[in-house]
Amino acid sequence: MKKIECIIMDWAGTAVDYGCFAPVAAFVESFKAIGTPVTAAETRAHMGLTKIEEIRALFQIERVKTEFEEKFGRPCNEEDVLARYAEFQRVLFASLESYTEPIPGVVETIAALRVQGIKVGSTTGYTRSMMDVVLPAAAARGYVVDNCVTPDGLPAGRPAPYMIYKNMMELAVSSTDCVLKYGDTIADIKEGVNAKVWTVGVVLGSNELGLTEEEVGSMPATELEARKTEVRRRMSDAGAHYVVDTIRELPAVIEEINRKLSH
Repeated sequence: MKKIECIIMDWAGTAVDYGCFAPVAAFVESFKAIGTPVTAAETRAHMGLTKIEEIRALFQIERVKTEFEEKFGRPCNEEDVLARYAEFQRVLFASLESYTEPIPGVVETIAALRVQGIKVGSTTGYTRSMMDVVLPAAAARGYVVDNCVTPDGLPAGRPAPYMIYKNMMELAVSSTDCVLKYGDTIADIKEGVNAKVWTVGVVLGSNELGLTEEEVGSMPATELEARKTEVRRRMSDAGAHYVVDTIRELPAVIEEINRKLSH
């Protein structure tokens, strides 16, 4: 009988870094340095891609293209992309370890799923060198995965399915029916859909919601619910099978999927 054997977690905004603030700040600082600023909302719209692909996407925003050409008298090119990526990395590496606190509920829920024999893989838009900072810092705070796949050396990062498939190979999971992808961005959802695995989006702490814990706690209930509803809609429209508020709901989702798989 088939059942969920493996969950594949995203990192920032899903497992650690509530609200996904580390990459947002680094993208904003990178473009501010050349006088063609991007907003936090613009960076969040592309979050989940590999970081250099996000730089390319930000340069394609019409307003950014126009401001760049007015400032420098020419269109942006690949050298500009690489320069912004280098600055992004400089800013990110300076602060990355500070953004590795597990999101509430993650450590306990993952521990409970491990007791059931479920393996824990992970995918990310970060490079291996970035994850070399995140992995030990998160482990020191109590969050450990069985496998971490980065986009390095693969044909593409998200929304392509390759990182999920590599996790499956390295964790010896033979069927996509038995895999669940859990993430906080639209790119995460599309990655899961493209891999043809069960796909679950999370709202609170996510890049898509883009709020700190303090902002969530102090926001009027009606406004927070409206924002959460919009995130749920976007994730559902992207193809998510389920959308949860927090990871504490994930064991119940897995139970429901297992019932479906048994019929």
